[in-house]
Amino acid sequence: MKKIHSGPTSSKTLEAAQQHILTALKASSPLIDSTLPNTCQRDFGPVDSTLQPMFNLRAGISAHDALMHVSLLLLCAEQTSDEITELGSGVERGLIWSMVHSVEMARAMVDSLLEQASPV
Repeated sequence: MKKIHSGPTSSKTLEAAQQHILTALKASSPLIDSTLPNTCQRDFGPVDSTLQPMFNLRAGISAHDALMHVSLLLLCAEQTSDEITELGSGVERGLIWSMVHSVEMARAMVDSLLEQASPV
């Protein structure tokens, strides 16, 4: 599968995506909020000198807000991997395309959930 390269990601594209996320975060979504629990605390990232994870996700974030941020993270991963595909060759390029495809599918699923929860 050959993907048409759209050129470098512009800051306007990222700003538009961020604005879309912020707008959606301000709108309430009772369907997602009422059917899924809030987040629980989860540690992640590299460990410090005491072998404790350096970061954590705090408890109490609504499912809607969490999914909106997942969508933004997946968009960033998609755009980043799309850009580095041009640098790969051979097997590396195929692996990167596989990653791009997986990230695109994951973002499509998250965005579909969000659209169903709060139709515009």
